[in-house]
Amino acid sequence: MNIKMSTLAPTQAYHLMTQTIVPRPVAWVLTESAKESFNLAPFSYFTAVSSNPPLLMFSVGNKPTGEMKDTVRNVLETGKMVIHIANVDFAEQVTQTSATLPHGDSEVEAAQLSLEPMDGFTLPRVAGCPIAFACTLYEVKEIGDAPQRLVFAEIEQVYVDPQVIDARDDRLQVNAMAVNPLCRLGGSDYAMLDKTFSVARPK
Repeated sequence: MNIKMSTLAPTQAYHLMTQTIVPRPVAWVLTESAKESFNLAPFSYFTAVSSNPPLLMFSVGNKPTGEMKDTVRNVLETGKMVIHIANVDFAEQVTQTSATLPHGDSEVEAAQLSLEPMDGFTLPRVAGCPIAFACTLYEVKEIGDAPQRLVFAEIEQVYVDPQVIDARDDRLQVNAMAVNPLCRLGGSDYAMLDKTFSVARPK
């Protein structure tokens, strides 16, 4: 079955892409509004972009009203964000924080989440998340007619839970099974890691 993207409405294209580009990592992004409340929202159009500089990118659409989402609004105002890799234990809270709230209302409070400080950074992180990236805004790029906004975030520091680190002398080794990251599929579906395996690269 071949499907021409030009024949699909934007909602149909979104549905097809989220069903076929699987699994996707989830960026659980914490920002702070000018009203001094913390916004927290998940985005599964998310990836690493570059190691030098160390950049992450996530893509943000508009609110159903057509307004800019609070995550982008806050990042443009403050230039700071913390991007979390949530594990499967946070599936309910990640989903809950995808709801659209009035600007200034806190998803952190609505989901009854606890925060912990990140040493040397202005924003806290979600307590219990195994990985968190303290980031500074690098660039926001608008694409399409909607528009969709690509947020490029430069990593300043990374928190890694010691419990997901395997002992190794030559470099940091993160145990992916211990992280057990929440993996996004289509619709309301998620997946979790079942096992890992290695394939040697060609020399």
